[in-house]
Amino acid sequence: LPRACANRLARGKAEAALAAVKLDDELTGSFILSADTVVAVGRRILPKADLLDEAAQCLRLLSGRSHRVHTGVCLVTPKEAFRQRLIETRVRFKRLSEEDIQAYIGSGEWRGKAGGYAVQGIAGSFVVKMVGSYTNVVGLPLYESVTLMGGEGFPIRFGWLNAS
Repeated sequence: LPRACANRLARGKAEAALAAVKLDDELTGSFILSADTVVAVGRRILPKADLLDEAAQCLRLLSGRSHRVHTGVCLVTPKEAFRQRLIETRVRFKRLSEEDIQAYIGSGEWRGKAGGYAVQGIAGSFVVKMVGSYTNVVGLPLYESVTLMGGEGFPIRFGWLNAS
């Protein structure tokens, strides 16, 4: 199922990163944040489109419909405790014409994107309605990630005063 898939992928990335961190003494005790995003229509998980046909097929499926974007976020603390969150956003696309689809395919923005689109670009104009986190649809739900990290003692605001 899409929710379980997003959680599993985020956890797998975190475990792989932790294994790599253990090989470098300088990184021991680091926080690790991983995430993975899954776009789904019902129970059907859409691919991260690599081919033109995949992207076009995704866009045709999303056209005029609602879908859900699930992102699993996994934080590994310095004590190697795993903390996970699942964020879900509902998105509704306008009905896409074949011209809309072909023009978007021509832009190349869809490459490697879950569901064959990047909401932070041209595809943002396809969105009729969104319920939930915009940054989740982009690929990293910022509010939830910052809250998760802050709750585990990560110094979120460190350096903000000197950022400008």
